[in-house]
Amino acid sequence: MTNAVPQQSRARFDRWGPWALLAAGAVAAALSARPVGMDRTATAVSAVLVAAAAVLQGCWARLKRRRPGPSRTGVCLYVLRWANGFVLTWINPFFAFYAVTGYYTASVDLPRRLVLPGLFLTAVTMAGSEVGGWPPHGPVLWLGFLLVLAVNMVMVAVFTRYAEQEQARALVQAGTIAELERTNTALEQALRENAALHDQLLVQAREAGVADERRRLAAEIHDTIAQGLTGIIAQLQVVANAPDLATARTHLERASRLARHSLGEARRSVHNLAPVALAADGLPEALRKTVGEWGERTGVRARFTVTGTVEQLHDEVSATLLRIAQEALSNAARHARASRVGVTLSFMGDEVTLDVRDDGAGFDPAAAAPRTRAGGFGLDGMRARAERIAGSLAVESEPGHGTAVSARVPLVRDDR
Repeated sequence: MTNAVPQQSRARFDRWGPWALLAAGAVAAALSARPVGMDRTATAVSAVLVAAAAVLQGCWARLKRRRPGPSRTGVCLYVLRWANGFVLTWINPFFAFYAVTGYYTASVDLPRRLVLPGLFLTAVTMAGSEVGGWPPHGPVLWLGFLLVLAVNMVMVAVFTRYAEQEQARALVQAGTIAELERTNTALEQALRENAALHDQLLVQAREAGVADERRRLAAEIHDTIAQGLTGIIAQLQVVANAPDLATARTHLERASRLARHSLGEARRSVHNLAPVALAADGLPEALRKTVGEWGERTGVRARFTVTGTVEQLHDEVSATLLRIAQEALSNAARHARASRVGVTLSFMGDEVTLDVRDDGAGFDPAAAAPRTRAGGFGLDGMRARAERIAGSLAVESEPGHGTAVSARVPLVRDDR
């Protein structure tokens, strides 16, 4: 926008400036014809040359419209205009108004190597006009002509240098503006792409959050409600085959406790709270009760042990270890056919380790891995729980030699 205004002004001056200067020179020469000693012949010749200058300017304008910039034809027209202006200035110095056109058109119409020669020719014409006209009369005027010519050439060189520097700065500025425009365009495109990517990431994050919540609820249901229902069914089966009313009542009470416990777990799972067993007790006591109730329910001899200095753990760590213990005990009840189970909670510096061992049938971990991944929340579920809090899970088992599940997680204290 700022460069367009000067360019439009220069285009208008290039089109109408020579005509205005020619007219100014003709009027000044006509008014000064008698003082400078123009006779009829000189007046007639100047009139013919002014008409020729007008025709030449018209041809020049048509050439520039067809082929802007320096060219051989442009060089010829420049030399013809200079020669016309030189003769007119010889006849009357006031025609220098027209001859000065060569100063500001040389850099536009001439090739770079001919700019200074063209300016020199114009300076010769202007210097002759400034000392009183051609030819200078006497040594003093010739000396004055040479002095004025030298001054004109110095001024021309200085202003030409300034013009070239200004043109170079303008080109650099134009390049900078163009680069900024390209950068702004690229930035706008990047912002649009980032906005689209941000929206996409929000959608993916929302979908991932929904999927993670579904997995959490599925794991909670599997580890709590499903196991509770399994225990209830087992107790009811015992009731169905009970030999007397007292035995049936005992197992019904156990089934009732399991039902209430499962209901509490379901409510807490929905609200993402800690397991029921951790509502009033710390992890060691909750594990002790869980192991004891499991042994009483299954009839398997179960033992719980704590080693190290007991620490108050963060709720997430306690809940994770309790769920892993419940799943390991559930697997032992369903698959191990064990006679003894040992659960050990170890506080070791900056780690907590939970070990669940049984003397049951055992299995081949490598062969069981694909089945576990396809089947639900067994070993993979326990491993995912441990990894969710930067822990790990290891399983050691061999057919006929029992199973050991070991979960190792960071010891994160509860600072409340």
